Amino acid sequence: MSHVARYWRRLDDGRVRCELCPRRCELAEGQRGVCFVRANEAGRLVSTTYGRSSGFCIDPIEKKPLNHFLPGTAVLSFGTAGCNLLCRFCQNWDMSKAREMDILCEEAAPAAIARAAAELGCHAVAYTYNDPVIFLEYAVDTALACRERGLRSVAVTAGYLEAAPRAELFAHMDAANIDLKSFDEDFYRKLTGARLGPVLETIEYVATETDTWLELTTLVIPGENDSQAELEALSAWIAERLGPDVPLHFSAFHPDFRMMEHPPTPPETLRRARQIARAAGLRHVYLGNVRDAEGDTTYCPACGAALIERDWYQLRSWHLDERGRCTRCGTPLAGVFEPRPGAWGPRALRVDLARFAE
Repeated sequence: MSHVARYWRRLDDGRVRCELCPRRCELAEGQRGVCFVRANEAGRLVSTTYGRSSGFCIDPIEKKPLNHFLPGTAVLSFGTAGCNLLCRFCQNWDMSKAREMDILCEEAAPAAIARAAAELGCHAVAYTYNDPVIFLEYAVDTALACRERGLRSVAVTAGYLEAAPRAELFAHMDAANIDLKSFDEDFYRKLTGARLGPVLETIEYVATETDTWLELTTLVIPGENDSQAELEALSAWIAERLGPDVPLHFSAFHPDFRMMEHPPTPPETLRRARQIARAAGLRHVYLGNVRDAEGDTTYCPACGAALIERDWYQLRSWHLDERGRCTRCGTPLAGVFEPRPGAWGPRALRVDLARFAE
């Protein structure tokens, strides 16, 4: 169903201009934006995916990835279709590039999502798979319904949006993982069809102007964003502008979508990236899409003790006290922790939202 969108303006020539993201698409009657899901209908900008999702799944929170936000707990994840970036390496292209909405989507009102998450024992709902930016109205309404039930909200996003919608979205998010896809403007232009600047603005805004817990992810693509110079620049910017406690995840690329000719990321490349980031002063640097005990483990920034040991999405040991402090030296660990870790583990569970409708 269509839902009147926010952040748009009617132009003198009858078109409407979407002001959600830096693309500022100007649309004639019947046209859709680059994201494909925001459209001009009868002179109004509408969101065509409000209340419809590409599916629901209970995941471990570590899969978002978030390692310092309610570790071990379950999160109900969903997305819609479409995306406002054009990443040639998209790892979720079947949803983010989808056009057959009636085939992909199941209906679910915000209240039903919150009810399902609560009754299934989740601690949070994650807006993910494509990007909550393009379904902002749906994500915000769902976050409000979740808050009424004591549930948290998590945004997994590329962070490509304008200042006013940025403020609204993150006012309702308890945690976010933002993709910092590269630290190079040419990479963004050629491989994502977007610009780096607005992403950096979003990241810095979330880190310094909100209470949203923030973690970052960089998908490391051989020959594209894995140079020593770029990794050093990226890490230095995070340390200087955000501080040393923002967790950074380096994830392995696998050939997909329109970059099938690229080789997968060697594990040693990720380990080198981690070393560079830690040398820049970042205290919590993780490796994703590979099995690496050191790159999965959370360490105390003061005494170096292993505080949370992981095997993929499975917690193996926990050495935090009830207030989130190192049990060896008492140093607080940056993040959002409950007195005891969750025990969801690596399971993924598909959920039929129809049975939770009011």
